[in-house]
Amino acid sequence: MCGIVGVVSPGPVNQLIYDALLLLQHRGQDAAGIVTLLGRKVYMHKAKGMVRDVFRTRNMRALPGNAGLGQVRYPTAGNADSEEEAQPFYVNAPFGITLAHNGNLTNAQALKAELFTSDHRHINTESDTEVLVNVFAHELERTTRGLPLTPQDVFSAVGNVHKRIRGSYAVVALIAGHGLVAFRDPYGIRPLGMGRGADGTVMIASESVTLDGTGHKFERNIAPGEAVYVDMKGNVHTRQCAENPQLSPCIFEYVYLARPDSEMDGISVYQARLNLGESLAKRVVSTVPPNEIDVVIPIPESSRPSAMQLAQLLGIPYREGFVKNRYVGRTFIMPGQAVRKKSVRQKLNTIVSEFKGRNVLLVDDSIVRGTTSREIVQMAREAGARKVYMASAAPPVRFPNVYGIDMPTAEELVAHGRTVDEVRQIIGADALIYQDVEGMKAAIGKLNPQIKGFDASCFDGVYVTGDINAEDIARINEARIGQEDPLQENTSRLAIPNPQEA
Repeated sequence: MCGIVGVVSPGPVNQLIYDALLLLQHRGQDAAGIVTLLGRKVYMHKAKGMVRDVFRTRNMRALPGNAGLGQVRYPTAGNADSEEEAQPFYVNAPFGITLAHNGNLTNAQALKAELFTSDHRHINTESDTEVLVNVFAHELERTTRGLPLTPQDVFSAVGNVHKRIRGSYAVVALIAGHGLVAFRDPYGIRPLGMGRGADGTVMIASESVTLDGTGHKFERNIAPGEAVYVDMKGNVHTRQCAENPQLSPCIFEYVYLARPDSEMDGISVYQARLNLGESLAKRVVSTVPPNEIDVVIPIPESSRPSAMQLAQLLGIPYREGFVKNRYVGRTFIMPGQAVRKKSVRQKLNTIVSEFKGRNVLLVDDSIVRGTTSREIVQMAREAGARKVYMASAAPPVRFPNVYGIDMPTAEELVAHGRTVDEVRQIIGADALIYQDVEGMKAAIGKLNPQIKGFDASCFDGVYVTGDINAEDIARINEARIGQEDPLQENTSRLAIPNPQEA
């Protein structure tokens, strides 16, 4: 997962983009980058690390200009250790293009071959973003053929990009001397929205919270397949560039990835999680009688809305039983399983009085690998819980994700090839209750009836692009970096920063 933002403004944009990236930090903590445009000159700084660590005062002063874009990265393709693979990426022809994207190209390897043999373009990294910027640059060059750039040229190039690229992609790009381009894949798998400031600033970003938090008014989501071109005067041009667009957003954005204070594709993320709690409550009743549950306890942070709604509907006390230490590093970047196990206990500490002598229902947003859930169940028992039940606001994660979430191997997934009871035994709970797939889709889908379907491939194995097979998954697997052993780390956190840590 990644977070992206693009801005065209009457004034300097470096501080604005920095502030926007802080609001998107939950979408990636591996690397960050900002590029600005002053006239026809491009200024860029990018490096591994958190936004606050990557950009110092001297770096900010070296980013002049009234247009720019930024990205926070969590790598799902390429090399996480390479500074070169931090985004944005730059190519000098035509015009000079910088680009950042959120998503995952499923045909990146085939495109690399095409770029070399047919387009005569060189790819120097394993990043699919470098592939994407070169495809876009090649198509823009073909369209303009040495003539001055027009909005129609941009839209024609994006249309050709849609024809060549497969997978998920939300894109922001700068064309030196001309303006900002943004576009979204024909299925709208990854989110992208736009808004304006009172001074005429135009901002495009992954989540609406980026606009809200920087004093801009959210106007609308960019439609699947649509391209937006903002010239340097702030004039906005839009066009649908895909032949058969259909909105099928990633449902995991609402389950976990997005911040609760965001609205995406007409759906409040917070309300979606409340609805998941309501639907989950019905599943709990069918498994564990409510009178056998003394207290409902969320696993911080993103499961809280679901846990609160569930507790209210069942008439069971809701309590905070875990306290989170926000100053411990992310568990997924720590070397060695022993260190990671220790870090779970450093990051979460129990309030013993909420567990001692009680039957507790722990609620989490999802269960992926199973290791963290097992550790948390054990912590509850050590705190004196008489019985420990676990409920997941999401269904069992049984299938690989190929659209930009870091869980591509089936062998990693604790629910893959196992029954619910087998998973229960692995995590050590007295009962395990999952959301069901149709219940999840209905709970979120009713918030926007215009959405006819979601990408829920990690839950139901149905890939909305319709072009994914076992060979594709195997190939993506081979390209994956930093792969852990099955079930090693990290259960509910997906190795992705928590939305409420931003």
